[in-house]
Amino acid sequence: MRMLVAAALLVMSSAAISSAAMADEVDDAHKLAITGRDAYWNCLAREYSRDSNKAMSDQEFTSLIANVCPSERQNFRVSLIDFLSLQFPKQDADANLTTANRAIELAQKDIVTAFTRRRAAAK
Repeated sequence: MRMLVAAALLVMSSAAISSAAMADEVDDAHKLAITGRDAYWNCLAREYSRDSNKAMSDQEFTSLIANVCPSERQNFRVSLIDFLSLQFPKQDADANLTTANRAIELAQKDIVTAFTRRRAAAK
């Protein structure tokens, strides 16, 4: 009986350790996704604030923003997908990719919106 109880406790403690390790892995992935997001936003902000962009039309700036910061954008996409796959393991991989691409799209939209509002206010 003692052996059975000891084995049960060992299994339960192994599950708890495994669960804690998984929580740490999810937390680390979340931190990487936040870091990736911040790096991408900072890169977009640098593009936004360049003096050379002030003479651009809204369409030119939109095109510029869609093409700048490729490594930061990809790092953000990959780290967000990694986090989502750990956070929601039963979620379809395509759904995670769609979510990551949507996050990138919204970041670009926010920068373009700020640009167009700044131009309109300057007029």
